[in-house]
Amino acid sequence: MSVLNKTAAVIVTYNRSGKLMKVLDALNTQTMRPDIVLVVDNASTDETPDLVEARAKLDPSIRHLRLPENVGGAGGFHAGIKAAYQMGAQYFWISDDDAYPEPDAIERLHDALIGFQSENGWRPSFACSRVEWVDGSLCEMNCPRTVWDWARFVKPTRPWALVDSCSFVSVMIPRWAVAEHGLPIADYFIWFDDAEYTRRIARSYPGIYVPESRVIHDTPDNRGVNFGLIDEKSLWKFKYGARNETSYRWREGGLVNVLAYIYGVRGQMRANGVPHRLRREIYSAIIRGLSFRPKIEPAG
Repeated sequence: MSVLNKTAAVIVTYNRSGKLMKVLDALNTQTMRPDIVLVVDNASTDETPDLVEARAKLDPSIRHLRLPENVGGAGGFHAGIKAAYQMGAQYFWISDDDAYPEPDAIERLHDALIGFQSENGWRPSFACSRVEWVDGSLCEMNCPRTVWDWARFVKPTRPWALVDSCSFVSVMIPRWAVAEHGLPIADYFIWFDDAEYTRRIARSYPGIYVPESRVIHDTPDNRGVNFGLIDEKSLWKFKYGARNETSYRWREGGLVNVLAYIYGVRGQMRANGVPHRLRREIYSAIIRGLSFRPKIEPAG
């Protein structure tokens, strides 16, 4: 592949070696195989380091970036995109360690980015896949957000809808977007880092949803991000999400934007009977978000 098309896959992993190996197998069969496969290892304590190093000896495209501590998905994607940028990648395919791309998934994202610009004159800030659960249904937590005129360029042969945010599960980002808008916010640790980042780069121009690019997300169950679903096991993630989105909304829209968010979160928790103790934990996270001011780091 030419330097202008140099592609890096950035996979963040933590203690899921079995699923990670399936991801690497899927990348090995891609019709457009990444030039660099960067495995960002969040200080895994299972056999992940040994398995990745063994693969790297057989496949020189695999790079093992082992972090000294677990900095969460947000910190991992920050470190991975930064490293891939320094390696000269022109396209960054970002995904989780439990998401298996279909053989043509990466090529279809790449071709859509180039094809959209060629046909319409606009330069999409990212292209994202259709993310399916293990049974083939839409994965609820990975549905991108459309813009108001999402159907403007949709054609029978080019069903590419305009979107302004998506998850970090099979999204391709061009180098120019990283250069102009910086890196994901590492201090988020987990949750909302992908939404914040894709909304940030979409300020230049929206991204595109490419349904012919498909990836299977191997999660335990198929549930969206709804505060009515909080339980003891998931509380810690929702707390990060509440803090991070509150911080973002304050940065982007001030108090009115935050109050609208609180109203929505409160309604979801009340409608689904979330215990009051857990609700208080979420409200505390929202309060922390009001003074949480993480920095956006440039790529270079």
